Amino acid sequence: MIAFIGLGNVEDHYADTKHNFGFWVVDELVRRRNLAFRPGKGDYVYARSDDVVWVKPTSGMNRSGIPVKEVQAHWQVDLADLHIIVDDVDLPLGTMRVRPAGGDGCHRGLESVIYQLGSAEFPRIRMGIGTEEQMRPAEDYVLKPFRKKDQPLAEEMVIHGADAVESILTKGLEKTMTEFNRLQTQELVE
Repeated sequence: MIAFIGLGNVEDHYADTKHNFGFWVVDELVRRRNLAFRPGKGDYVYARSDDVVWVKPTSGMNRSGIPVKEVQAHWQVDLADLHIIVDDVDLPLGTMRVRPAGGDGCHRGLESVIYQLGSAEFPRIRMGIGTEEQMRPAEDYVLKPFRKKDQPLAEEMVIHGADAVESILTKGLEKTMTEFNRLQTQELVE
C-alpha cells in the first residue's frame, strides 16, 4: 500500500488558509479519481483507489502524527511509501520540494509525524507558500488565506502538487524530484 497524506486543519475557519495546502493537493487527487472521503478508524478521513490511500488527518495540524501513525499501522505502509504533503513558509509560492526524507523544517505538523513514527525517513512534498508579505511570526502567516493577487498561483500550485504525486506513482520519486524540484514561479506564469 502507498499512502499520500496531506496535512491541514479541518475547522471551517481554517479552510482557506495557507496551512491547508496539503489538504488541497489531496482533495485534487481524490477529485481526479472521482472518489469520496470516508471516516477512518482514527482521526482521519480517507479515500482509496487500488493500492493507494489518500488521507487527511482530522486531529489538527500540530497533532497530525497520531493519525499518520494509525494510517501507517492500519494499512501496513512502509515508511518509503508514506508520503506527507505540507505547506512550507520558507519556500516561495510557485516552488515545491520533493524529498525522500529530512527534518521537520520547524513545521509543527511534520514535527508531530516524525515524533510519532520515530523516524524522519519518509518522503515529503513541501509546497511553497512564501510571498513578499510579512511572514513572521509564521504561526500568524500560515493561518491566513492567500491575498487575492496570490490566489491564481496558489491554485496553479495545487495542480502542480497533484501532478507531482501522479509522477511519483508513474515515474518514481527520483525522476519526480528531478522534474518538479526545479520548477519555478517563472515557468508557471509563462
